[in-house]
Amino acid sequence: MSVTVILTALTLGAGVGEPVSSAGDPPNQSDTTAGTITAQYRRAAARIIDSTLAGNDGYNKLEELCVGIGHRLSGSPQLDRAVKWAVAAMAADGQENVHPQPVMVPHWVRGREGVLMLEPRVESLPVLGLGGSVGTTADGITAEVVVVEDEAGLETLGEGARGKIVLFNNPMPEYDPEKGSGYGTAVRFRINGPRLAAEYGAVACLIRSVTANSLRTPHTGVTDYGDAKVKIPAAALTIEDTETIARLFKRGIRVVVNLQMGARTLPDTPSANVVGELRGSTRPEEVVVIGGHLDSWDAGHGAHDDAGGCVIAMEAINVLRRLNMIPKRTIRVVLWTNEENGVRGGKGYAEAHADELSNHVAAIEADMGVFKPTGFSLQCINETRQAVALEQMTQIAGLLEPLGATNMRIGGSGVDIDPMKPAGVVLMGMRVDGSKYFDYHHSPADTIDKVDPEHLSQNIAALATVAYVIADMPQRFGESSTD
Repeated sequence: MSVTVILTALTLGAGVGEPVSSAGDPPNQSDTTAGTITAQYRRAAARIIDSTLAGNDGYNKLEELCVGIGHRLSGSPQLDRAVKWAVAAMAADGQENVHPQPVMVPHWVRGREGVLMLEPRVESLPVLGLGGSVGTTADGITAEVVVVEDEAGLETLGEGARGKIVLFNNPMPEYDPEKGSGYGTAVRFRINGPRLAAEYGAVACLIRSVTANSLRTPHTGVTDYGDAKVKIPAAALTIEDTETIARLFKRGIRVVVNLQMGARTLPDTPSANVVGELRGSTRPEEVVVIGGHLDSWDAGHGAHDDAGGCVIAMEAINVLRRLNMIPKRTIRVVLWTNEENGVRGGKGYAEAHADELSNHVAAIEADMGVFKPTGFSLQCINETRQAVALEQMTQIAGLLEPLGATNMRIGGSGVDIDPMKPAGVVLMGMRVDGSKYFDYHHSPADTIDKVDPEHLSQNIAALATVAYVIADMPQRFGESSTD
């Protein structure tokens, strides 16, 4: 749906200049759902959406973060710059309680890396080392490559892996509108592959990049050695080069490569979450958290993952402040650090606020890209609260019809907010059209040109609307009016 069509539809609601009380608008007498959340907040939601789509500072902020600073790996100077930028940007917008929240984070350094095929021909192959991997010597590792599809294939190969470089060729399924991306079926080899290969005596591990589509672009991501006694270097190849090596291997043609990686892990280093608030009018001690993670892998701009999530949270409260729409409860933006290779920011936030998590009404994370919004997922360890919250979100969905973001379901939320789960906080995740996300995920292709400004604005509008309603409802989110 175009912005023109959406704005035309919204002219039926309140004008941008019309005052909105903190309690929302009274229901229209002709509204058959009078008395519901949908009816109570219809005009307020229209005003938020109308104003956001008419113009906002989201894309400008995204450009400052992605182009001005670039990728933001934990421990890097770029992440330090991003923290300072976010503090300054929210302060300039007039947000309250803006501050960095110190957190110690892992400091993994990629260094120079490369893969050179030596047999059956000489060819340089694009590569990205896996986050947390150990490095090689200066001369690298030169060895024959053996290809397996999965754990069973590695077990069958057995001693045939000893002294070799194991390449896991496990394709990620194409995106399915009903089942989703299939990411979980393939990512296990990125996480566990190096540990498994080392158990069979391999000297290094290569994986097929975790994506279904590629233009010879490698995709990185964290690996986990666990309690492995031997740690071997690990890196991702492109789909195209993985397929080429697999075909040669199947035909019985010997493949030899030289893998060079300057990767190393340094001592933990200081970083910070960034916090800013739209303080509530009557119940400021009750908090609705919204946010994304500020760090990214050291490839591309980290635009969809997750600069976009940070920007829509920052701009959501900015829109509300400009409209002087102050809800009863506080909306707190948190930009988490170190989601990609440690989750220290999410864990640190939950620890620092442990005594007040009972006053956290909800936490919403945006970390699936900023494509066209489709709705929200939610979960809560308290199943009764979860059921009530889902019913309330189903009503709120009626407010998001102009954006097409009406799908509400029980499901995952976000890595950074998960540490709040044991405290009974209702956790929510923004849902978007995921058909393209993993084409760019953790790769040099995750750049700002992949972000549609219209979709970015729609995400800001959706998050601002949902956060405002949850923060302003007469009853606490996840509780019935009789509780």
